[in-house]
Amino acid sequence: MKVMKFGGTSVGKPERMQEVAQLITKDSERKIVVLSALSGTTNALVEISNSLAIGDRSAAKQRIELLHEHYKNFIQQLLVTEAARNKAEGIIAEHFEFLQIILRISFSEALNKDILAQGELMSTKLFSAYLEEKGISHELLPALEFMTIDANEEPQLGSIKVKLAQLLKKHADKNILVTQGYICRNAKGEVDNLKRGGSDYTASLVAAASNCSVCEIWTDIDGMHNNDPRIVNKTVAIEQLSFDEAAELAYFGAKILHPTCIWPAQLENVPVRLLNTMQPEAHGTVITKEAGSVGVKAVAAKDGIIAIKIKSSRMLLAYGFLRKVFEVFEKYKTSIDMITTSEVAVSVTIDSDQFLPQIIKELEPFGTVEIEKEQTIVSIVGNEIAQTDHVLQKLFESLKEVPVTMVSYGGSHHNISLLVPGTFKTKTLQLLNSGLFGL
Repeated sequence: MKVMKFGGTSVGKPERMQEVAQLITKDSERKIVVLSALSGTTNALVEISNSLAIGDRSAAKQRIELLHEHYKNFIQQLLVTEAARNKAEGIIAEHFEFLQIILRISFSEALNKDILAQGELMSTKLFSAYLEEKGISHELLPALEFMTIDANEEPQLGSIKVKLAQLLKKHADKNILVTQGYICRNAKGEVDNLKRGGSDYTASLVAAASNCSVCEIWTDIDGMHNNDPRIVNKTVAIEQLSFDEAAELAYFGAKILHPTCIWPAQLENVPVRLLNTMQPEAHGTVITKEAGSVGVKAVAAKDGIIAIKIKSSRMLLAYGFLRKVFEVFEKYKTSIDMITTSEVAVSVTIDSDQFLPQIIKELEPFGTVEIEKEQTIVSIVGNEIAQTDHVLQKLFESLKEVPVTMVSYGGSHHNISLLVPGTFKTKTLQLLNSGLFGL
């Protein structure tokens, strides 16, 4: 059995959804198909929710009606028979009736989660209607019946395994099982979600929980590339990555894969394949326990970074000083990406300014605090990169024209990270593509 996950762009147009149906029926292996919401839907639902949160019911109503029209048009192009269209329109009407009802009730965070869940619920039901029209045997497995998170918002893999096994046994006669990505139930039993990119997470959790042979992530690009193809003209797909390499790339900005997707698959040693719905014959990228080769594999960039420098000749060498600094970030649940130290200063980077004023206030007793916003972390990732000959030489020769303000090297066998001003991101990626890959 395998998992096949299709993102919003892969099901965002009727013809794409029809192509997905062809892909999942190409072989006879039993499969669980995980779908995201149609592209643009989650953003629209976020806007509806935001409008309700500020009491602008008129704007919310207008957005609901626009989204409803989009789905009505989608149905007309997806389905052929009048019976199938009528059934699909009835399904969608129920969801938009819910969205109309919320205009008349008080907004809450729980209601917000219910609103955001509608996208995946509608996409899977429409896909099921299409499969039914085509006579393709399948079963719709509601993710809300097995996908759960605990009070710390962490997936309950043990519980997911048990519940999913029961559902798979119940529908043992079905070769194709369709479920929703992203959505789940929390510790209170309420509808919740796995945050942005959560459909990747769902796919990996399902693959791990059901001991699948592979977890396929289908997107609109042929695998993970050695650089950002939106910025750099000449990029190539990477054939093979280790779980550790892929995790580093995902965390530091490679958009094709969500960072959380790696650990469940790694935990159960389930290979992950990144494939392209528009070029299904392309090899894509396979992610396994083995790296396949040594050396530099790819470059990724993470934007919106804030650098914080604490200068204190009095306290830096004092016992427990760094612990006290880190406790400030822990208190505000703010993760640190990079860290460097000298005799008189410690510099760290964070990717969220949510609690920045509070963090600065609590750091000021330790020394002088300097802040630099709009920075970018550029990460060079590969297997045993720290031991690979001439990597540092090529790296810094390539970036003679770039003001590098921090370097993280040696903390990982797979990563060298640099901090540069955000305005130098494009130039940095282009120079590294030439200097490290000769492209």
